[in-house]
Formats: sequence, structure tokens, C-alpha cells
Amino acid sequence: MSAESMAILIGGIIPALLFGLAGVFQKASTNFGITTGAYLICIGIGVCLTGIIITAISREININLHSASFAFLIGIAWSLGMGLVAIALNRYSASLATLVPLYNMNTLVAVVLALIIFAEWKDVSTAKLLAGTLLITVGGTLVANS
Repeated sequence: MSAESMAILIGGIIPALLFGLAGVFQKASTNFGITTGAYLICIGIGVCLTGIIITAISREININLHSASFAFLIGIAWSLGMGLVAIALNRYSASLATLVPLYNMNTLVAVVLALIIFAEWKDVSTAKLLAGTLLITVGGTLVANS
């Protein structure tokens, strides 16, 4: 298998399956009445254990103030987003099938920011990017309104 295929499998397909499974676990957790703070603490413990296991298996650790700061910001942004989803599921009885397409439009935010911040606009096909953006937007809107 080529490096490009492995990257798509390891960084795209398997995470998509795991994130989908995480959404189901999220709904189950809120259905059983967990509070948002406890929910985020439990997720944090899971993330810490996963980090410890991956570090032990890979036997690699490289960290500096800049990389740690951005990783910390990932945790803040992600946990705030997941906390808000938990509130919508728990307090407002939102449908997971409605929320997931909406919050997964985060793809568009990441794409726009990557194009600007990392100058990835140099390496993309604008036509394909615009077509994909349109499909994501239409798909998210259709599913959210179903």
C-alpha cells in the first residue's frame, strides 16, 4: 500500500469511523444523564490514557512550549465544542442525526483557515474545493432540516 493510501486510511477513514462511533457514545452518555462537566472530565481521562499508551508504544516524546500551547488550544476548542453538543443533547433533547452534519461542517472552517494560514491554496484544485464546499454545505443543510 502506498504512503498516500496509508495516510488516507490512517488519517481519514479510520478517524471518520472513530468519530462516528464517538458521536454514538456521546448520545448514549447524555441519555444516561451525565452532566456536561463530568462528561468532559471522563473524556479527558480517556484522552490522557490514550496519550500515555501511544507514547509508551511509540517510545517517542517531543514537546516544546509552542507545540504544547497549540495542543492545549486544541483541547480548549474541542472540549468547548463537545460540551456544547452535550448540552444540546442533554438539555434540549437534540437529535444526534441533526447535530452531527452541522458540527461536521467544521471541515469548511479548517479548510478556509488552512488555505490562509498555511498557504495551502497553492496546492489545491480550486474547482474541486469549491464543489466539495458546496456539497458539504448542501448536505449539512439538507440533513439538519430533515
